[in-house]
Amino acid sequence: MGVRCIELPGIGTKYELETEKGDKVAIIFMGSRKFQLYVLEKGKGAPSAAELTAAEARRLGSLLSGAIIEAEKEAVEIAFSALSDLRIRVHTYVIKKHLAGRSIAELQVRTKTGATVVAVSRKGKNIINPLPSFTFEDGDIVVAIGDTDQLEEFEHQILGN
Repeated sequence: MGVRCIELPGIGTKYELETEKGDKVAIIFMGSRKFQLYVLEKGKGAPSAAELTAAEARRLGSLLSGAIIEAEKEAVEIAFSALSDLRIRVHTYVIKKHLAGRSIAELQVRTKTGATVVAVSRKGKNIINPLPSFTFEDGDIVVAIGDTDQLEEFEHQILGN
């Protein structure tokens, strides 16, 4: 199963592959940050097509690579082949009004839950590895990392879910 790359001037880049079964899959990365996905089943006359946003393409890529994603809260579980008993979960959460104005240190996130806030997205700006003094605002999207129990504690003790 080789992958063929074709430059499409003025459009983007097309990647094609043929499956062992003989089906053909093409993905076009368009300059407009959109993606098109085509599937042509062996023996069929016309391909099926879908246009994806960048976020949808990333989600599909995660699914195809085996990452676990939950629809209502975006989450990924990472398992390492060399460390078969290590599973790390990464979740996104939305900060509600009751946590606005409170800092990571004040909430004692790591002390109380074991989870770590690794990033915050606020009004389109991303803050990676926020300091303990970082203060949340209503609507912030938080990326937290930990094991299943730690993230459940984060949801219960910090978010109040």
